[in-house]
Amino acid sequence: MRTCDTVKCAGFPCLDIQKDLFVVPGVEIEPEQMKMMLICEAPPPDSKDYFYAGDDAFYLKTTLQAFQEAGVNVVSMAGVLRAGAYVTTAIKCGKRGYAVSTGTIRNCSAVLEQEIALFPNVQVYLLMGDVAIKAVNYISRRQTGKLVIPPGSTYKIRGGEFFFRGTPALPSYTPTGHNYLIEKAKRRMIAEDIRKASDIVNREAR
Repeated sequence: MRTCDTVKCAGFPCLDIQKDLFVVPGVEIEPEQMKMMLICEAPPPDSKDYFYAGDDAFYLKTTLQAFQEAGVNVVSMAGVLRAGAYVTTAIKCGKRGYAVSTGTIRNCSAVLEQEIALFPNVQVYLLMGDVAIKAVNYISRRQTGKLVIPPGSTYKIRGGEFFFRGTPALPSYTPTGHNYLIEKAKRRMIAEDIRKASDIVNREAR
C-alpha cells in the first residue's frame, strides 16, 4: 500500500500553507506491520528534504539521528520502516511562515485522521511537536469529545500517561529542522521518548 493513494485533502481550504508542497508518504508499506507512528509537524520548505525523498534528505537525517540517539540502530528510512515505525506529518502542506493557524491544524487533522485509520496495529503514537499534539486532539475531540493531551507545555506534561483510541500517546518535540541540531536538551528528551515508544512495542511483542 502507498498511503498517498488513499489520503487526500478536499479542496485545500487553508490560506497559510503552500498546497503545491502537499505531500503524503508515497513508499510501499505493509500497514499491518507498523507498530509505532511518529507524527511530526509539517513538510520541509524544500521537498527534497522530506523524510522519504532519499538518503540526503535533511528531515530524514535528523530523524535517523534521533532514533540512533535513542539506541535504535537504523541508517535509512527503509530501516525505520522495517523496525515498524511509520513517520508522517500532521500538516500535509508546506507552511508559508513559521507557524500555522489553529484553523489549518483543524482542517488538516481530518486528513491525518484518514491516514491514522490505515494503520490498525499501531501500539504507540509519538506526537512530535505542538502542531501534532493539537491535530490529534482535534481528531479525538471529534471522535470522543475529549482531548488526548491536556493543555500545558510539553516539558511539563512529558512522562504522563495519555491514550489515543486506547493506545499510548507520547507528547514530545519535533526532530526535524535546524533547531533540533542545536537544542541538546530537546534532543535528549526526544531520544528518551523514542526509547520509551520502542520499549512499548518490544514489550507488546514478547
